[in-house]
Amino acid sequence: MLKNLLHKPFKYAYYNAALIIIGINVAVFLLLKIKSNLISYLALNTWNVTRGHMYWQFFTYMFVHDLSSFQHIFFNMLGLLFFGVPLEKAIGSKEFILLYLLSGLFCGVASFLIYLATGMYYVFLYGASGALYAILLAYAVVYPRAKIFVWGILPIPAPILIAIYAGIEIASQIFSLQSGTAHMTHLAGFAFAWLYFIIRMGINPIKVWKNAYR
Repeated sequence: MLKNLLHKPFKYAYYNAALIIIGINVAVFLLLKIKSNLISYLALNTWNVTRGHMYWQFFTYMFVHDLSSFQHIFFNMLGLLFFGVPLEKAIGSKEFILLYLLSGLFCGVASFLIYLATGMYYVFLYGASGALYAILLAYAVVYPRAKIFVWGILPIPAPILIAIYAGIEIASQIFSLQSGTAHMTHLAGFAFAWLYFIIRMGINPIKVWKNAYR
């Protein structure tokens, strides 16, 4: 019964969910520019969750971005535009929304548990990066032969780019590079998307990539 429910496909529908998510992120960014004190209620913080019972932060954190740097929201939303839109067209809006929101939720929970275990009670987690990394991996599975032009000139197959990103995140986590970046959150996004394809869709990404480059 549970297995059938997990694998039950949605009826295909497409209604620009990726663009709507981008719009929500931009709207929240502009709102926080006006009411910056709301960040403490929307971003994910271990203390606020454990003592303040602000459980909604597991969901809202993924729509909050760094107010001091426009690059944070710009590149996240650009990635969602380039990879999220074609992915949504391929798998349908309902599947896309489920993948996006569940991956964001999973990344939030995983990061929360790490912060809790290491005593990082005053760190605030925010941004769509975890969910975006899940979308990147999903894109590479759905379009395994797609080539992504890095810096607009260097074509790299999507699966290879995912492997490079994963390597960078692992190295950054181990050697504490790019301090302030939630590397474990990014890796959690990859991990969840991987599990999503195996459990929900019955697809092994490794097999897809092997078959694509035989």
